[in-house]
Amino acid sequence: MSGSHVTTHILDTAAGRPASGVAVSLWSLHNGGQTRVGEGTTDGDGRIGSLGPAQLQPGTYRIDFATGDYFAAAGTETFFPSVSLTFRLTDPGQHYHVPLLLSPFAYSTYRGS
Repeated sequence: MSGSHVTTHILDTAAGRPASGVAVSLWSLHNGGQTRVGEGTTDGDGRIGSLGPAQLQPGTYRIDFATGDYFAAAGTETFFPSVSLTFRLTDPGQHYHVPLLLSPFAYSTYRGS
């Protein structure tokens, strides 16, 4: 596998464009603890193509999105100062794409491809 095992992108559905400049971190959750395994900032297309290592072990992971900073920079009030998505990585041979559809007062996600 080349590239990162986990990728993401953010679409600002209220503005109708990608959310660029959002700080994102990837955490491994284990035995009651957590370890940061990757971080990045969304590009002009709202994407981070390299969020963490090329290979991860099966387990539970969390992606944290600094949505409050993004909206503050745009002068927009938001109900969600951050968004955290927890997911289970079960097959180390697969790529995991975790997109975020975002607006100031709502968000949704899905397992992408």
